[in-house]
Amino acid sequence: MMILGIDPGYAIVGYGVIRAERGRFQPMEHGAVVTQAGEDFNRRLEIIYDSLEKVMAHWKPDAVAIEKLYFQNNQKTAIGVAEARGVILLAAQKAKIEVFEYTPLQVKMAVTGYGQAMKPQVMEMTRRLLCLKEVPKPDDTADALAMAICHGQAAGSVFRQRMLTRTDCFK
Repeated sequence: MMILGIDPGYAIVGYGVIRAERGRFQPMEHGAVVTQAGEDFNRRLEIIYDSLEKVMAHWKPDAVAIEKLYFQNNQKTAIGVAEARGVILLAAQKAKIEVFEYTPLQVKMAVTGYGQAMKPQVMEMTRRLLCLKEVPKPDDTADALAMAICHGQAAGSVFRQRMLTRTDCFK
């Protein structure tokens, strides 16, 4: 199964494509869509849409995993993130890709087995599960990969048992 994980935002949108197969994860591509603060906001949304549309067209994922929006203290930021999330959902809809939403707690549980894990723990486990040499940067990219792993876990296989003890990686 090919999974596209997305960490939504409007300044930086992290994304990561992984292949989940027989209890193993293989990173295919990861990165970030970065928009400039001085850019017209509508143009920023267009950049996000166009960039993720290209990723979806190239990889043709079976699923998109995205962070469930939750209320933040800064309402202006929350509205902007919601608008960016809307264009991301539109890109998935137009590509006919099913979208799955996960909370930060669900991601932490899936990746580390502990819902109160700190961000560095999640990032390190993401690195290990994907057999990467380093934690992907920016953090939004690592968060997107963790989101994809979460969906791989939730998709109903035996990933959890294999991840806790495995040393095998895609070669």
